[in-house]
Amino acid sequence: MPRVKRGNVRRAKRKKLLARAKGFYANKSKLYRAAKESVDTALKYAFVGRRRKKRDFRRLWVMRINAAARENGLTYGQMMAGLKAAGNPIDRKQLADLAVTSPAAFARLAKTAADAKPAQAKRPVTGAAKAARPKARAAAEARA
Repeated sequence: MPRVKRGNVRRAKRKKLLARAKGFYANKSKLYRAAKESVDTALKYAFVGRRRKKRDFRRLWVMRINAAARENGLTYGQMMAGLKAAGNPIDRKQLADLAVTSPAAFARLAKTAADAKPAQAKRPVTGAAKAARPKARAAAEARA
């Protein structure tokens, strides 16, 4: 088999990795092995961060919507349930933006949500609570 020399390929690979590590602290931007470890770690954190950003923004939007909804006499849950019942397809990002930039428009949406809010359904009594009811009634009658 002929001998394979990787001069150009290896140099290109090394240059590319060191370019990615540019700006890293001390030897992490100069020595290949240290730079490789740092770049791998940075890529891992970047991957996690892209997913974390989605979580963080959703939390921010929910907080903003909740604050604006409470100013209009609703909670976040009531607001979202009311909008869903009204068939309003607006998403959290747009709602949060409306809450910050146009409180009057948000107030109109809150009124729509309050008007369309479904009635709270009572939970059916089941299990141990159902079995305990006759005893509690009998005890109350005995005391009276």
